[in-house]
Amino acid sequence: QVQLVESGGGLVQAGGSLRLSCIASGRTSSTTTMAWFRQAPGKERDFVAGITWSSGTRNYADSVKARFTISRDNAKNTVYLQMNSLKPEDTAVYYCAADMSLAYYSWTYYTQASVYDYWGRGTQVTVSS
Repeated sequence: QVQLVESGGGLVQAGGSLRLSCIASGRTSSTTTMAWFRQAPGKERDFVAGITWSSGTRNYADSVKARFTISRDNAKNTVYLQMNSLKPEDTAVYYCAADMSLAYYSWTYYTQASVYDYWGRGTQVTVSS
C-alpha cells in the first residue's frame, strides 16, 4: 500500500503563486510516474502535470504550460507543483496520483486518471479575481 498526502493549497489572488507538495509513504519502491490532477465542482478530474520518477521527464496540460512546474525529490518521496500566475479558472481541488506499474507508456496514457494506482485526498486551491 502507498499513502499520498497533499498540502500547500489555500486562497490566493489572481496572479499569485502557490506550491503544492505530495508526500508518498509506504511501499514506494515501485513508483513509476506521479501526477497532479484537479477537479472543479461539477467537472471531471483533469490531468495537470506528470513526472516520471526515475528520469524526471515531465508533461503538462496545455492550460498550465509556462505557469506550473512539476518536480520531485526522490530522497524525500515528494512531488511538488509550483503554480505561478494563477487564474480564477485554476480553482479546484488538486489531487496527487501515483502509478506503480514499473512500465512506461506515452504521456497520452498518463493523462488518464484511471491508470493511476493511488490517490491522495486532495487540497483545495482557490484563486480570487
